[in-house]
Amino acid sequence: MNIKLLVTTLAIALASHSFAATATQPKAETPEQRDARMSWWREARFGMFVHWGLYSIPAGEWDGKGTKGHGKEWIQKQAGIPADVYEKRLYPQFNPKEGFAEEWAKAANMAGCKYIVFTTKHHEGFAMHDSAVTTFDAKDACGRDLLKEVVDATKAEGLKFGAYYSVIDWHHPHAYAGFGLPTVKGVTNQGRDNSIYVDYLHKQVEEIVTGYGDIDILWWDFSKPDCQGESWRAKELVSMVRKHQPNMVMNNRLYASKNSFVGADSNLLKEWDSEIGDFTTPEQSIPDTGVEGVDWETCMTMNKTWGYSKFDNNWKSSEELIRNLIDVVSKGGNYLLNIGPKADGSIPEQSVQRMQAIGKWMDVNSDAIYGTSASPFGKPQWGRYTSKADRLYAHVFDWPVSGKLTIPNADRKVSKVYLLADSAQNALPIESVGGGWIISLPSQGLDAVATVVVVQYE
Repeated sequence: MNIKLLVTTLAIALASHSFAATATQPKAETPEQRDARMSWWREARFGMFVHWGLYSIPAGEWDGKGTKGHGKEWIQKQAGIPADVYEKRLYPQFNPKEGFAEEWAKAANMAGCKYIVFTTKHHEGFAMHDSAVTTFDAKDACGRDLLKEVVDATKAEGLKFGAYYSVIDWHHPHAYAGFGLPTVKGVTNQGRDNSIYVDYLHKQVEEIVTGYGDIDILWWDFSKPDCQGESWRAKELVSMVRKHQPNMVMNNRLYASKNSFVGADSNLLKEWDSEIGDFTTPEQSIPDTGVEGVDWETCMTMNKTWGYSKFDNNWKSSEELIRNLIDVVSKGGNYLLNIGPKADGSIPEQSVQRMQAIGKWMDVNSDAIYGTSASPFGKPQWGRYTSKADRLYAHVFDWPVSGKLTIPNADRKVSKVYLLADSAQNALPIESVGGGWIISLPSQGLDAVATVVVVQYE
């Protein structure tokens, strides 16, 4: 244990005991209050995830060998690297370039993202903020509070900010090891006092939620059935966070809910409990029919890995990413798209190109994304629907050869139909047939990825 950690451990324990004894639980929200708190997040629909840490330095390679498995933010586990070796090798090399945070924020804004979620501490345990309880942080490594730089740059672009925090830790000598959690080879829980680590965890989170102004999202990661909830003293942790940041939105990964990691699940809670979380997080997948009755967000990579890897060239096309965004939103979810910056903080050119392409499409079509609700008519073969109170958006992926598009009748009068990309909003011919409408389209769409047809209701 380093000296800084040793000196502060007792103070943390005393502070945690004091907080547990005196903290009051936040008053239960009414449905209307919860809707008001969640409103910006539900309207945003699109965010940028950033995975960046010491793991970005080896970029998928250790001692001249590439590591197996996707997710190079897991390289410490993949290569079985002891914590002291990992720190000794990578800590001195961490030297981000100036202005990296501004580049990230501008890239997110350019793409049409409304918020950024940044890995303040991943499983490796390296903290990006200036932490008083460890020297294993950015401030001690490179003399800069990198969390402050990212928060400031994000807010300067008018975006909301989210802090990712991993509750597992491969560096701390008393963190949970085993219990079904991913654990570095050879490490066991024998001789560890996990309560010391949980005190440390609470203190670091409190530093984040009290030292950087408004934090809009806390994105927890992650739990397993044998280590979840009260293993982290979750109720106390959530109460502390909500005390300092009452408007914050949180995911549910303090608990090992199945639907945290996969698509729709038949065992979803019937009534969502904000003590467990505000939204759930399908990972690398889009639920076929969304997640009924629950706020949700699909998080996804542009290639195969979250952290930067020089070996991973399995890039999704810009078309696939744009259509993924539309697909997620058409089912009532948010899309959190990841970038994995290089060691110096620069964004890989492949990611920049894709963000530019998404931004170009969003410049024209964002009205069919922001503030929209799930499709009222399911999933048509030719594309997707999104909707607002007074209009329906038909996102046409496959332009009909016949020049005719049939949509269901919503039992509402239609005042006008036009292409969203048509600045003049020239009306398209429409006729009522049976239980639907037939729209006569131009010979070809205005965008090969997705042309949006707007059906304006009276």
